[in-house]
Amino acid sequence: MTIPIDSPGEYARGLLNRLGDRDVLSVLDSSVAATRAMFEGLDDATIRRPEADGKWSMIEVAHHLADGELVLGVRIRMIVAHDRPPIVAYDQDLWSQKLHYRDAKLDDVLEQFAVMRSANVRLARQLAPEEFTRVGIHTERGAESVGYTLRLLAGHDLVHLDQLARIRRAVG
Repeated sequence: MTIPIDSPGEYARGLLNRLGDRDVLSVLDSSVAATRAMFEGLDDATIRRPEADGKWSMIEVAHHLADGELVLGVRIRMIVAHDRPPIVAYDQDLWSQKLHYRDAKLDDVLEQFAVMRSANVRLARQLAPEEFTRVGIHTERGAESVGYTLRLLAGHDLVHLDQLARIRRAVG
């Protein structure tokens, strides 16, 4: 399936560069298992240890992926169902702190990620080609289409899988 690319800003360009020419839905399909694998053989204390002061731990990254999946799922649904809806940005560090990411149970976080990802990929596979071009208006980045949002999500997965690997090396 061809998913259109909108004009990226600096943040988005980094995600799209990490994705490269990989198939979006293949990346999205494989990310939950790849995330689970990052935690294999690690004890609870290790997954909660940040790689450095002021940085996230592995559990915080996993929780960010799970909550990010929730947010992106709502965004995609809003864009498909409404004409040019506002897409509100959020502060990921504030969410991590205020929503107690570091205290979450790993199994709960991975289950949330798996269930939400499955629902979002199922929706993406059901969309008609013209639905991938529908846009919402992001409060920081402007107009973004469904297809573009899915490409960002896939790149986001890859960036955070790299981050999980780096943290695992630093604390494991």
